[in-house]
Amino acid sequence: MALTDEAMDKIKAMIVAGDLAPGSRLPKEEVLAGQLGLSRSSLREAVRALTAMRILVTRQGDGTYVSSLEPQLLFESLSFASDVSQGRAALHLLEVRRLIEPQATGLASALLTPAGLDELAALLRQCRSAATVEEFVGHDIAFHLRIVEAVGNPVLSMLLRVLSTRTQRVRIVRGTRTERAVDHAHREHDEILRALRARDAPLAVSTATVHIAAVEQWLAAGLVQDPVGAL
Repeated sequence: MALTDEAMDKIKAMIVAGDLAPGSRLPKEEVLAGQLGLSRSSLREAVRALTAMRILVTRQGDGTYVSSLEPQLLFESLSFASDVSQGRAALHLLEVRRLIEPQATGLASALLTPAGLDELAALLRQCRSAATVEEFVGHDIAFHLRIVEAVGNPVLSMLLRVLSTRTQRVRIVRGTRTERAVDHAHREHDEILRALRARDAPLAVSTATVHIAAVEQWLAAGLVQDPVGAL
């Protein structure tokens, strides 16, 4: 594993130094291995790992290329961490979300158009008519993402997608008393939308904070009662 790590570090150093630009093709395996002083097997393992991280992309029959390296692309590989997070790791993700998303909600209060606000209201109606937890969570995610997208920062949008994936939210809702959790979410969503319609940034921040903190507090309480089994 140490040899693979060394190989990855050397390829990343070439990218950082500009020797391998975004979109450029890697030299042939034997050439690159010789340049970096690596065995071909170590180089192959490093390429596989960097491809999984979306730093490299392999095109069948055409070779391996450096990806676009756009931050939102690189964040995608982190979504799995949110999907499988449990216990304190899940709590840490929620803490980071609470630190970031309310501020984005406050910014969105001045940027959402009347059409955007109407779209949010439609999403909340869909939330209320959802027949399953999965359907509710899908509309819930769309509601929060639409607010964040109004800020116009794709990196922020992708980061918040990573911090709270569909899989994680379904697990959280099911881990609570589902009916109660959904009722609370409806009320909190309505409060967030009222703050956004009023163009009240401080109120938008506070309502979003309360909404996210409620889930965080529930999970923290679960950790106290069952440190191993929470989520």
